[in-house]
This record gives sequence, structure tokens and C-alpha cells, in this order.
Amino acid sequence: MVACLILRKAHFYEPISEPVSHPEGNNTVTLVPGDGVGPELMNSVQDVFSAAGVPVDFEEIFISEIQPGQSATVQTVVESFRRNGVGLKGILTSPSTYKGGVLRTVNMKIRRELDLFANVVRVKSLPGFHTRHNNLDFVIIREQTEGEYSALEHESVSGVVECLKIITRANSMRIAKFAFDYAMRHHRKKVTAVHKANIMKLGDGLFLACCEEVSKMYPTIKYENMIIDNCCMQVHCVNYISGARHSFAEAVGKNIANPTASLLSACNMLKHIHLEYHSRIIHDAVLRVIKSGKVRTKDMGGHNTTSDFTQAVISSLHH
Repeated sequence: MVACLILRKAHFYEPISEPVSHPEGNNTVTLVPGDGVGPELMNSVQDVFSAAGVPVDFEEIFISEIQPGQSATVQTVVESFRRNGVGLKGILTSPSTYKGGVLRTVNMKIRRELDLFANVVRVKSLPGFHTRHNNLDFVIIREQTEGEYSALEHESVSGVVECLKIITRANSMRIAKFAFDYAMRHHRKKVTAVHKANIMKLGDGLFLACCEEVSKMYPTIKYENMIIDNCCMQVHCVNYISGARHSFAEAVGKNIANPTASLLSACNMLKHIHLEYHSRIIHDAVLRVIKSGKVRTKDMGGHNTTSDFTQAVISSLHH
């Protein structure tokens, strides 16, 4: 594990009391800090949880592909997630090349073991933080156990590599139904299937056919499909950049990483385990800090540190 010291200002607050009935005991949550600035960001989450009086105990497990000598096993992580039923996971850096025939990353192995087939990313503009477009609100749902994630490759003859992209009806139907169910639960009006069926006529064609079949079960939701080339061009036009999908290793120990994504992800986790009150007060505190514009990390055009932002969120909890 990367050794570093982060000096924090001595701010002390009484934990916020929940104005409703309290659950019996604390929820145990698996915490995988991840590589790079992951541990620093998870420290921010834990500080805010403590100040907000969140009834959660973290079972922290360190796993890494780039620091294997100090890493837990995939099985240890999987058993913890299964035992606790919920967790927070930072980004794990994957080596750029794999030797010895190992094609699946630790991320992929964890997903396979837990059957985490749906990757859900919400893209939403935050009030007070102006970007090229300020009215974005859409969700990307991606199947992440097959297709390009099949990890089935071999060198048939010297200099010739064959990669197998597996598409099944069962998993295509499952991810399509997940997307439409998500749309129903969150009052979304349209689902768009993104594909490459114009070239991969059988594989992506099967996926597209499954999406069309499922769409007929949801007549109140508009359905359309879009070739990936066109989709990427339109996404580029709205300047969508996912800022939380890399470990930001070059910032380790510099106290400059933005904890917003980690805090809002933690809020989603709290909502999932029915701690809606704590989820709401932390979520609202983060948005108040961003909207005020007084405390911003470097990536947001400011000069504040991770610790500054975390303390501002904690102070906003008490407003």
C-alpha cells in the first residue's frame, strides 16, 4: 500500500442525530480503497460519514494488481462482498499488458464472481458548476460480463491473434430488461440501444433483436437504437468526460483529488441500504459546496485541496 501522510485541520463536530427511528446496530460495508488516490478519497468518505453520524462500519480490504505483494486475494474480496451484501470500491489500475496467458483483470474477476453484469453510470450536470452544456441528465447502462469483456483470446499462429466476442441471448435479454426496469423506476422516458450491428451483424444483431423484443413489454417508454459511431460523435459534442474512472496515480500524496464522485457514490450506496436520510444530507451538503463556488479543487478551476473540500462538506452538513 502506498504510504503517505495527509495533514488535516483540526475541526471537530458532533455527529448529526437522525430525526427518525434508528436501525438496530450498524451496517457493515466492504471498502476496497483502490489504487492511486483511491485511499485518500475513501478517507474523505469516512470523515464525512463520521461527521454525519452514518451507522456504518467499514471492512477495509486492500487489493491491487500493481502492488501484488501487499494485496488480498480476489476470493477474500468476493467473500467480503457476499457476506456484507454491499460495498464501496475504488478504481483498480490494470497493467497495460498481460503475460503468461492471464487475460482477465482483477476488476473482471470480481465482476464475474459476483455476476455484476450491469455497469450503471449517471451523467448529470451539477448546479453551480458551469460546463459546456449545463442541462445533461442521462444514464449509460452497459453489459460487462461478455461481449468485449469475454477475455477469450489466443494466438492461432505466430503473428495472428484471434479474439472472441461472446454475445448470448440470455445476457442480452437480461441487460435490456435491466435498462427498461431502471427507466420505469426512475421515470425515464426513453431507452436507446447502442450497437455495431451494421458490421457485427450476428453478434450485435442478436443484442439489438433482444432489445427490440424487450422494448415491446414497456409500451410507455420510447425505444430507439443508435450505431456506436453516431453515439460517440454526439457524446463528444456534449463534452462528456468520465472523471472518476482512473486512479489518478500522479496525484498520490498531493491532496488535490476531487472527492465529489466518491461522496456521491457513497450516497447511492446509503440509499441502497435504506439509509435515505443520511444519503440525502450528505448529497445536499456536497451540492451546496459546489453551488456556492467558494471551495473548488484544481480540476474544477480552483485551488483548494481534498481536505478543504471534505471539511467544507462537513461544515455544510450542519447548515
